[in-house]
Amino acid sequence: MVKAAGAPPRLIARLDIKGPNVIKGIHLEGLRVVGQPGPMARRYYEEGIDEIIYMDTVASLYGRNNILPVVEEAACDIFVPLTVGGGIRTVEDIVAALRSGADKAAINTAAVARPDFIKQAAEAFGSQCIVLSIEAKRRGDGRWEVLTDNGRERTGIDVQEWVKRAEDLGAGEILVTSIDKEGTRRGFDHELFRAVRARVSIPVIGCGGAGTAADVAEAIRGDGLDAVACASLFHYDHTPIPVLKEELAASGIAVRLLANAA
Repeated sequence: MVKAAGAPPRLIARLDIKGPNVIKGIHLEGLRVVGQPGPMARRYYEEGIDEIIYMDTVASLYGRNNILPVVEEAACDIFVPLTVGGGIRTVEDIVAALRSGADKAAINTAAVARPDFIKQAAEAFGSQCIVLSIEAKRRGDGRWEVLTDNGRERTGIDVQEWVKRAEDLGAGEILVTSIDKEGTRRGFDHELFRAVRARVSIPVIGCGGAGTAADVAEAIRGDGLDAVACASLFHYDHTPIPVLKEELAASGIAVRLLANAA
């Protein structure tokens, strides 16, 4: 299934948060502090990012989401869509996220444990508000397993079957992160992205492994993604957002104008 023509693909900054810090690792392990969420999000907004994802990396482990004050602060002066994930287990959790200023809620562990939670959430808030977050681990040729709890727990669930079921239950968007590629800067798992794209008609966000603008271009043009989420690419200034947009535009990919640039 090929992505329908329409709005330009979205470029998303992903902020994985532990406590007061933005952290980054490789394969979701070896996490190190790379900055604070407030200044980083503000800088990305000023540079023209299209959206921001806040992911509480330990929320599922401790059974609560602790980043809502961060999101509330950001929502005061950052005017792009904000997604909150990590520890979203109930309708009440989604209400709290939206009240903090989030536009969308990303669910993973709770959806795996209770698939009907996807349907319940979509009926309560609309599909456009519900993002299914998937941590995918390759298990042989053409097969990936769904993991939860920031890659700590196996589920035995096949990614391709899960994304289709999630769409049927009402998820409005899929965020798929390749654990094998995450943090490596060696390029995306394009086979994974194409497999997910082929199973659903809702928007797909790819994450995990971006090292260059060419990687992002291939995910958009070759894999048919609606959006690409990057962390290391921006956190370490390997390819700043304005440069990425310029290079994508030069390669013939439509980009959103830098309307947010300071």
